[in-house]
Amino acid sequence: MSEDVDRVEVLRLLDDEYARAILTATSREPMSAKELAAAIDASPPTVYRRVDDLQAAGLIVEELQYESSGHHYGEYRICVDRVTVTFENGEYTLQLDPTEETTADRFTRLYEGLR
Repeated sequence: MSEDVDRVEVLRLLDDEYARAILTATSREPMSAKELAAAIDASPPTVYRRVDDLQAAGLIVEELQYESSGHHYGEYRICVDRVTVTFENGEYTLQLDPTEETTADRFTRLYEGLR
C-alpha cells in the first residue's frame, strides 16, 4: 500500500454506505456524479463529498469526458480490485490492489472519450 494512503480513512470510507455504493456502481462502469446520484439514490452534494474522499484515499479516479459542444464533465471509475486487511503480531496492515487495466483497455477508454 502506498505510504500516502491513510488506512484509517480507507476503513472509514468502507464503513460508509454511500462510499460503498459508489465503489460498487463504478466497478460496473464509469459514471458521472449525476449518474451516481441517480444510481445510489443520493443527493449530488453527498455524491461529490464521497467522491472527493474516495479520490483522496486512492480508491477512485476521475476522467474528463468531452462533448462535441465543448463542455466537459468528470466520470469516476474504481481503481482498486481488492482491499485486504491483515491482522498479525498485534498490528494490522491494509493493502490496496490496483485494478489491472491493459494498454488496449486504456486506449479504448481514451478513444471513446474523444467521440
